Amino acid sequence: MDGTAVSPWHIIERNVFIIMWNQFRKASRFQVIPVMLIPVALGSIGAYVWTNQFHPLLFLLALIGAAAAHLFSNMINDLWDFKNGTDLEAHQTEGAISTNSGFLTKGTWSYRKFSLVTWLLFAIAAACGLSLSFLSGWVVLIFGFLGAFIAYFYVAPPIRFGYRGKGYSEIAILLAFGVLPVAGAYYVQASNLDYRALLLSLPIGLLTTLILFNHHFLHWEADRQAGKRTLVVVWGEKRALVFSRVLLLLAYLSLFLCIGFGALPFYALLALPTAIPLYMVYGRLGAHNKSVAYLPLMGASLQATMRCGGVLIVALALQAAINHW
Repeated sequence: MDGTAVSPWHIIERNVFIIMWNQFRKASRFQVIPVMLIPVALGSIGAYVWTNQFHPLLFLLALIGAAAAHLFSNMINDLWDFKNGTDLEAHQTEGAISTNSGFLTKGTWSYRKFSLVTWLLFAIAAACGLSLSFLSGWVVLIFGFLGAFIAYFYVAPPIRFGYRGKGYSEIAILLAFGVLPVAGAYYVQASNLDYRALLLSLPIGLLTTLILFNHHFLHWEADRQAGKRTLVVVWGEKRALVFSRVLLLLAYLSLFLCIGFGALPFYALLALPTAIPLYMVYGRLGAHNKSVAYLPLMGASLQATMRCGGVLIVALALQAAINHW
């Protein structure tokens, strides 16, 4: 028998692992992880450009911690939306497009198993945060605490940022996916705070806020019936679409602010064309649309965020290379 042959048990183990991994990816909505990793990369590279400080181990810990925190946020939101009945309402409302994993509403995983994986992710994020606070300073704990607070109470009572409809959820997302990861990653590397890190967080933070805002269009009628008062529910489609365009404009205008105050090099303006595909989608929408019409808007919002973030990362990396030429 060929000594290199793979035993049936190894094949079974590999297949089981693949199944478990694919389930985890779907349950945690792993595919959107770049929206959290990009801000961490921006803050870390910004520290290298402005202070010549970069520690690979700290960067790796920050990436792992941020990724785990983001996946925890996705799953804890599913847990509470399931408890609150929002997910079930989205599945039962005609025309609404559910954006949760469906693992609880469809019974793919038990509530206990879903909770176990959710809190395991929190434990990983907490372990990374504690390690970074030991290596870079206790201020890291403040960033971590604020991020965890927003992640948990976005839909959890008694605060439920995502249910209040007064812009609290948008502010929470701007902080959680912009200010905190960018400024936090910068602090991890440099052990101090810099106004440029706050400015650098605006383009990516506003674009991520736009993603979360636009996803409400997919199931806003179900949200209304479930008592989830997002701004789309409060304002209605027409007014909410106007605000969506305003968010897009603010995100790209903030590039000029970053360049003006030295947070980005001038060639970061190469990120401006990444807005064009998203802008074109708005032109195909009317004042009132079926939920399915908003799927291209969601896709274009996510692509704009990742492409713009990618260009900004390259721009900062190029600036770092020029500084050390």
